[in-house]
Amino acid sequence: MKYPTNPAKEFHTSEQCHIIEVINQPDHPDVSLAQARVEPGVTTRWHTVEAREIYYILSGKGRAEVGEATWDVGPGDAVSIPPQVRQRITNTGPQDLVFLCVCTPRFTPEGYREVG
Repeated sequence: MKYPTNPAKEFHTSEQCHIIEVINQPDHPDVSLAQARVEPGVTTRWHTVEAREIYYILSGKGRAEVGEATWDVGPGDAVSIPPQVRQRITNTGPQDLVFLCVCTPRFTPEGYREVG
C-alpha cells in the first residue's frame, strides 16, 4: 500500500512542533512514521512517549536532548529515544529543522505526556 505525504495535513502541536502523519493506522500497530518540522529558534516542550522513538534529521540544524544527554544534530543524523524518557529538540539554525519520527510500537496520543 502507498502512503503519500500530504503537506496540507500538517498540524501544529502544543509541543511547538508541526507534524504530518505519514503512517499511523491501527492496521500497523508495530510502527508509525511522521514528518516533524520545528521553526528557527523554537525549542519543543519536554515530553515523553510510551514508544521507542527515532528521529532522523532530513534538513536544518538542531540540538536534541534525551534524558541527561545532549547532541547537536544535522542532516543524516539519527537519535534513538527510549520509551518514557524525557526529550525535546531545539532548532539552532536559520531554517526549519525537518526530521522523521519513527515510533515502535506506533504513536498514540494517549502515550504522549508533557513533563516539566
